[in-house]
Amino acid sequence: MPTFRTGEVIELLSVRPGLRRVRLSMEPDGSDARAFVLTDLVGDVDVGDQVVCNTTAVDLGLGTGGWHVVHWNLSRREFERAGPDHIMKLRYTSLQFDAGTSELEHPDLPATLDSMPVVVCQVHSQVGVVAAAIGALRPGTRVSYVMTDGASLPLVMSDLVVELRDRGLLNATITAGHAFGGDLEAVTVPSALLLARHVADSDAEIVIVGMGPGVVGTGTRFGTTSIEAATIIDAVAALGGRPVLCVRASDGDARERHQGISHHTLTALDLAHAEPFAAAIPPEITSIGGIRILDVTVPDIEAILTDAGLRITTMARDVAADRLFFDAAAAAGAVAVALVDATDL
Repeated sequence: MPTFRTGEVIELLSVRPGLRRVRLSMEPDGSDARAFVLTDLVGDVDVGDQVVCNTTAVDLGLGTGGWHVVHWNLSRREFERAGPDHIMKLRYTSLQFDAGTSELEHPDLPATLDSMPVVVCQVHSQVGVVAAAIGALRPGTRVSYVMTDGASLPLVMSDLVVELRDRGLLNATITAGHAFGGDLEAVTVPSALLLARHVADSDAEIVIVGMGPGVVGTGTRFGTTSIEAATIIDAVAALGGRPVLCVRASDGDARERHQGISHHTLTALDLAHAEPFAAAIPPEITSIGGIRILDVTVPDIEAILTDAGLRITTMARDVAADRLFFDAAAAAGAVAVALVDATDL
């Protein structure tokens, strides 16, 4: 069940459209805390405001980085932000809002991805590595990102997406399901993919799809949001696209189930009906059924990230601490690039 506490804003730590990060003095003991504010949902806050925070995740020691979530600003009696139409996200919660949907604006989308490569990721950090690899291997490629609702729902929480857009590595964003805040809003992942192909940024050449920050995992085979990759792979194939699996692999994760090829990748492959493209990274992937291996040269991702000025981590590990994770994601970018102009695969 949720826990709510009240605090006073004593410092604005950072401000960008849609998101404020603040420092609080919490009642009743005056303890110091940090919180983020989704301003499109609850409005702005300023120093001196009394705010109600959802403290549940921090109280449970979950992976939020120690941030509460501001639920309401007590200095405000009401808040109104008009939306585009009647399609709600966060439905039947106290924060439901009319996000609208781009499907209504484009009701006659072609139901095909026209053989477009779609890189399917299982954790958010892979998105940045894939995008950086594509940008280095094929500069100027139009890349869109479809964010699912498997983890963070607000896109604005992703500092990584902000960096990728600032560096020209992502051209457009589409948020699907209950995820919100993209350039385009979609009710489902399939429609988000079609919007990416036919509407976003004058036709994307490659789409990267995956959840935002905060993958949910229980340590069990099926109890993780990362196996959404299976249904996405099948949807891409059914729509005439070419799914590329961004294999989750690690040589730096202490957990046995994620060493080498992660059990989440193996489970997604077991559940998918379509056969995604992938690269032989690590080499033993060639023995796994359900993958179409494409022979590509894996780029030097450490050099690419350095040149791009990007520091990407996975579970606090950078490229030096988990090279296989980064190589596998870079390989997915290389496979997508190889497929862009290929017509016989």
